[in-house]
Amino acid sequence: MKIFMALVAGLLFGLGLILSGMTDPSKVLGFLDLAGKWDPSLAFVMGGALLVGSLVFPFATKRQKSFLGDTMRLPTATKIDQRLVLGSLTFGVGWGLAGYCPGPALASLAQGGSKPVLFFVAMLAGMALFEVLERTKNRSSNRMA
Repeated sequence: MKIFMALVAGLLFGLGLILSGMTDPSKVLGFLDLAGKWDPSLAFVMGGALLVGSLVFPFATKRQKSFLGDTMRLPTATKIDQRLVLGSLTFGVGWGLAGYCPGPALASLAQGGSKPVLFFVAMLAGMALFEVLERTKNRSSNRMA
């Protein structure tokens, strides 16, 4: 049942991304082009997501278990540190250059074309590089301790 619900949620999310235009890099880049021909339509998509999240999140924080019985694991970090800022900047620059972020890139794979495939491969390479750097950092810090 959990796998089925994950599939349904993923399909619904992907359909929402496609219908809202988030899988169209030119629409995303038009939204980010504040000095040129700005397209504000994605602000409404983001605003809708924020509205839904702000209404539902307070209820989620009070629950111990999800509706499917899994333990709720909500973020606990509250510190804005260098890693968070650099990660956010990297994400934003990548989004601005490519017009994709991970969710829309995955949904775009279903629509075909080489650009989402290239972005997806680059995203996986970046994740792999991060893991290698983290493991190297952890090994060197464990040796010093």
